[in-house]
Amino acid sequence: MRLGLIGLGRIGAFHTATLTGLEAVDSLVVADAAPAAAQAVAQRHPGRVVAAADAREVLSAGVDGVVVAAATDAHPALLLAALDAGLPVFCEKPVAREAADAVEVLRRVEASGVPVQIGYNRRFDVAVAAAREAVTAGTLGRVHTVRSTTMDPAPPPAAYVATSGGIFRDCSVHDFDAVRFVTGREVVEVYATGSANGDPVFAANGDVDTSAAVLTLDDGALALVSNTRYNARGYDVRLELHGTADSVAVGLEDHLPLRSLEPGTAFPAGPPHAFFMDRFADAYRAELRAFTEVVAGTRPSPCTVADAVEAGWIAEACTLSLREHRPVRVAEVRSSPLVA
Repeated sequence: MRLGLIGLGRIGAFHTATLTGLEAVDSLVVADAAPAAAQAVAQRHPGRVVAAADAREVLSAGVDGVVVAAATDAHPALLLAALDAGLPVFCEKPVAREAADAVEVLRRVEASGVPVQIGYNRRFDVAVAAAREAVTAGTLGRVHTVRSTTMDPAPPPAAYVATSGGIFRDCSVHDFDAVRFVTGREVVEVYATGSANGDPVFAANGDVDTSAAVLTLDDGALALVSNTRYNARGYDVRLELHGTADSVAVGLEDHLPLRSLEPGTAFPAGPPHAFFMDRFADAYRAELRAFTEVVAGTRPSPCTVADAVEAGWIAEACTLSLREHRPVRVAEVRSSPLVA
């Protein structure tokens, strides 16, 4: 198949290398807001990648599907333009910066019948999928506690912080989606807190660099989500599920960026994960391979716009909870989608 790719920043360039390595993909048509970037990518992949002048040219280049990896603010317009062209879409999260815009995109997607996959790559991590299977199979008994964490080794650039929407919308949302995915439950209430003791850019943008949230699920189980921009040892992503019959963990492997102080313990033995592309390289490949199957019509979207909107509501509730120092029901923000 022939795919389009719009946006060639860090993740877009990574996707280019992944897609050109998939047997199902014969060629790529790529575009970026900086045309020179598209030309450079095409030169690195001669015969496999063609540079287009802009997104419109990508959509009219006879592609079978489109990957959107552009800046967040461009996601809604590009996604809807692909829908109008009748093309299946893979779009990096979030669907839109504002909740109201994401809801409108969801409405348009559901009306169109065109398949859309949103980029929550942790769903394709082998251990995360195994955790979901353990819950589905009932081997954990009743799940009562979930712990999910994402710790970045260093903060993103100041310009990114200014436009990210905050740690819950940008970072924690991956944990929120993972909690929903592995438990099969919905979050009904949150209580969130945070601190900004690092770079002043976080406080200047009404954000925090370290956060914690307690999520109450619809069956009464509790999920504890913690995040930070300052984890000097490396990129740490873990997930634990504790049930009445068993407990399991994701991320307890030799590249875990955590140093054990137990005498005689050599775990973890390997070099710590330094970057999210390192930690989830295989998951990203599996995610895009799944999209080629969505384009081919052999599987439904494994992460729908509706899934992404639900994770977004949790992020909105946590943002409001942090701001107002109180528990927030998800239904409260769902009924008022103009939360800023």
